[in-house]
Amino acid sequence: MVTNIVKRILQTVLILIGVALLIFLMLRIIPGNAILTMMGDKTNPEAVERMTAELGLDKPFYVQFWMYIKGVFTGDLGTSYSLNRSVSELISTSFPNTVKLAIAAALVAWIVGIICGIIAAVKKNGIIDHLFMGVSLLGVSVPVFMVAMVLQYLLAYKLQWFPISSGNAGWVGYILPAIALGWNSAGSIARLTRSTLLEVLQEDYIDTARAKGYRQLYVIIRHALRNAVLPVITMMAVQLSSLLSGAVICETVFSINGIGRLAVAAIEARDIPLLQGTVLFSTVIVILGNLLADCLYSVLDPRIRKEV
Repeated sequence: MVTNIVKRILQTVLILIGVALLIFLMLRIIPGNAILTMMGDKTNPEAVERMTAELGLDKPFYVQFWMYIKGVFTGDLGTSYSLNRSVSELISTSFPNTVKLAIAAALVAWIVGIICGIIAAVKKNGIIDHLFMGVSLLGVSVPVFMVAMVLQYLLAYKLQWFPISSGNAGWVGYILPAIALGWNSAGSIARLTRSTLLEVLQEDYIDTARAKGYRQLYVIIRHALRNAVLPVITMMAVQLSSLLSGAVICETVFSINGIGRLAVAAIEARDIPLLQGTVLFSTVIVILGNLLADCLYSVLDPRIRKEV
């Protein structure tokens, strides 16, 4: 297991370098001039040339990339053009808000998704099964921004049960965005939990447990769920890493100053260092989420531990 983790870390370093190179290249081939965007169209050409030299944008591409990579591995992601602040500082300030939203949305998704998936599997082909699977399909199909705006309009604007903006509303301000963001993930978890649990319930050891007189709930929780939940854990870890990497839509709709909103601001201002930093940071979170899923797999399933 340790050897596998070391290999994954080495792969992660290579992936990060590749992602950084791709971002670096794409942001420099798109039309427009970042300096003109930052200083305005009426800026003196000499001032633009001087600023370009100060930022090192006049150097060859490979020199700029090498300087950036050295900074990344020392924790220096550069300085934001538009905000004139360290990118690392901006990310560290915004990330806690994204963490709060991601954890709240993940709890909604995991609790609702697993419970609904279990009930749907137990009540297979019944009214409750069709109802839960229909609602989960709706959650997977409807875009997050649509759910967010409907909840915001009905529960925040019309009924005034929740604040419209989550900026200074405390933990109450995260309820609506957590539901909007978690509903989509809950639908996927519910459907996967139901399908894997139905497969496990057909196994011989489940029939043996039932023959011993154990109650249905005990059989499901003690015997079936442990094996059925393995693929669900992978999805849960990947979903959490995706949520942490920046829930752009919900953060924008509910005015949450997180990583996603920071990336949108960087795109609007054509702030290359800030956009590079947010994308690279998001990539690290997603990779760590996949690594966490692999580790949990190895802990929960001894067969995988032996193979590794």
